[in-house]
Amino acid sequence: MKVLFVNMMLEPVNGGGTVERTLQLARHMRKAGIDCAILTTDVGMTFQALEVLRGEGLRITALRCLCDRFYFPVLSIGIMIKLVSEADVVHLMGHWTVINVLSYAVARLLGKRYVVCPAGALSIYGRSRVLKTLFNFLIGKRIIANANGHIAIGENEIGQFKAYGVAADTIVSIPNGINPDDFMAEDVEGFRRRYGLKNFPFILFLGRLHPEKGPDILLTAFSLLDGRFSNIHLVFVGPDNGMLEELRRNVIGYGVSDRVHFIGYLSGTDKSAAYHAATLVVIPSRFEAMSIVVLEAGVCGLPVLLTDQCGFSEIERQNGGAVVPASVEGIKLGLEKLLCDPGRLREMGNINKNYIQENYTWDCAVQKYLDLFRKIHAFNH
Repeated sequence: MKVLFVNMMLEPVNGGGTVERTLQLARHMRKAGIDCAILTTDVGMTFQALEVLRGEGLRITALRCLCDRFYFPVLSIGIMIKLVSEADVVHLMGHWTVINVLSYAVARLLGKRYVVCPAGALSIYGRSRVLKTLFNFLIGKRIIANANGHIAIGENEIGQFKAYGVAADTIVSIPNGINPDDFMAEDVEGFRRRYGLKNFPFILFLGRLHPEKGPDILLTAFSLLDGRFSNIHLVFVGPDNGMLEELRRNVIGYGVSDRVHFIGYLSGTDKSAAYHAATLVVIPSRFEAMSIVVLEAGVCGLPVLLTDQCGFSEIERQNGGAVVPASVEGIKLGLEKLLCDPGRLREMGNINKNYIQENYTWDCAVQKYLDLFRKIHAFNH
């Protein structure tokens, strides 16, 4: 079987979860004997970075991007026809992208079956509401409606599909996964030394500094904690997506400059060490389909405090963390509840680790994908 993955970018800093999901699925499907190709744009990618990925055996076609704002690729119709014609199933990641529109059009032209995995992109949220509404009116709803499979990565995405008129029996739940081997690095002392974090306990935020991710909610809640937690610090790890200056001003205004740290984007062993050094991971998102950070924290043995907008409420049901409203008061109360009992935190972290390792590896996700793809492929023949 041959699968073509389509995603607007492969650059991990700004691409976030869809990049991680695309690359990990391609890697693990290849390991399972599936011939995978990836169609993307060259946004944020150097030649060297692409060669590293290709060196892993990944077949990547990166079209030159003409407009970074809308990820508009060069119209290489011949290349796209070749890639789509060779595939048994086309997998469209995301939703509001020109490369998805073009791939959809070619797939329909050639009579190829395709699946969609919006990964949290179905709701009209944030900026460009008018453009997104127009996009859905012109083509977006048809891309979703005509798909041969609809993949929800979180429990809250099922309702979003239904809002597009998708029948429940075509929706398959395939959550994100984790590769435990990527998070074995535990050089906590070296990490703390490199980033000047000394030996104080800290809360970890890991993600883009963007309103959707809610770093401002967490910062405000942190500043309101009472004196019992004055020894706790807050560490922000992630690239600036327009909020860093605002957050820095608020840190000064709240009088917590000595306890809040902005480290920037981390990957590899530094990212792993950040998790292992933390006391608690907080995911204060205003909107998210399913947070990969929950899985990364869990596999490192950490408890998680997350909002009810993250599509992962089961973490509380498993006693691996707590779920609260996406508000300052919700996060504040959650922090106070968890931080007051360090022994319980460690117990929750161990529960979380076992649960994630047993249920959320990429190999588990790939098996669910292969079941879906084989069903679609068999139907096509």
